[in-house]
Amino acid sequence: MIEINRFTLPNGLRVIHNYDSATAMVALNVLYNVGAKDEDPQMTGLAHLFEHLMFGGSTNIPEFDAAIERAGGWNNAWTNNDFTNFYDVVPAHNAETAFWLESDRMLSLAFNEKPLEVQRHVVIEEFKEVCLNKPYGDMGHQLRSLIYTQHPYRFPTIGKEISHIEKVTLQDVKDFFYSHYAPNNAVLAVSGHISIEETKRLAEKWFSDIPSRSISPRNYPTEPKQTEERRKTISGRVPQTAIVKAFRMPDYYSPDYIPCDIITDLLASGRSSRFYRNLLMGTDLFTEIDASICGSDDPGHLILNAKLTKNDPDSIKRAEELMLSEALSITNGSLTEYELTRTINRFESNFTFGSINFLAKAQALAMGEMHNEDINSVVPRYREITTEKIISVAQEIFNPKNCSTLIYNPE
Repeated sequence: MIEINRFTLPNGLRVIHNYDSATAMVALNVLYNVGAKDEDPQMTGLAHLFEHLMFGGSTNIPEFDAAIERAGGWNNAWTNNDFTNFYDVVPAHNAETAFWLESDRMLSLAFNEKPLEVQRHVVIEEFKEVCLNKPYGDMGHQLRSLIYTQHPYRFPTIGKEISHIEKVTLQDVKDFFYSHYAPNNAVLAVSGHISIEETKRLAEKWFSDIPSRSISPRNYPTEPKQTEERRKTISGRVPQTAIVKAFRMPDYYSPDYIPCDIITDLLASGRSSRFYRNLLMGTDLFTEIDASICGSDDPGHLILNAKLTKNDPDSIKRAEELMLSEALSITNGSLTEYELTRTINRFESNFTFGSINFLAKAQALAMGEMHNEDINSVVPRYREITTEKIISVAQEIFNPKNCSTLIYNPE
């Protein structure tokens, strides 16, 4: 059981705290409710660019990294389609430095052309490295455009194309900042060797004067229900054929979300999983095989993916059949209470040990608060899922009309 304290500042900033006596450090995690889905479709990649810009200097701090390094700390960030997250780790006696740094860039960035040009170049080079020059690097672009036709999830976080980042102006940056980066659109999580009293004092001192802001409404279109199977075959400079079968699935808040997560664990988590035993070790067709969910706030997708030992059409067809057959095997009466319990035990172990570290705990607390849930309730909610529920959801998800298949062949 993780002991949690919560309070909210008058400007809307939600603060969640956990005291950890096992460390001499403190982690601050600021989670903003803004991601790639909040971008203009003609200017994708802006949220990811902002992740970089937030380190390029704020109102009173020209060099964010230098300031935190002088305090003996370090920091990093990530962006996805739904959220942008920043975290700092400092010695407990320098915790105030982290509060100061995070509050200053929440107050306002130092808007000028030089940091924009520097970070624009960094992001463009990252796009080239990750998406254009890396084997399978464009798979995310190809797959998302196949799965989604209307929702902004159809674009990867890094952006649709380089030209979108090239045309971002300083005014675009200001508009995006002041309509999304605000205390009333964020969660501050604090974990480590710091009391709740000190956390309140520092949060009020450094964050309370930041004004709340008008947050842009999310008026993007709802993705229509998929009614027929979709397929796409591409080729590129890759070493072997890859198969991805994506099935549309419910959003994070749906009662069917956890069953979807358990289904992918049944299929591909550990050496006792069905994919590992029956396909990877049981055949000579696969060099890799996995299953996962995208874990999105809006309706997302569940993925079955594999790489093959052979590239001929018959092997590809056979591999597809085996992947789908193994997934559907969950629905044929072979799922036992023992297998389900073993899978949930594995999830509980990973979740528990993954939350021991104070930084991991801060990030989990921030995400839980953003989802309006107590992270202590996560494992019990998984324990409530029955074999009947798993079978019902699997039958609904693994419908051929609900599937988008991408085949990526070597040139």
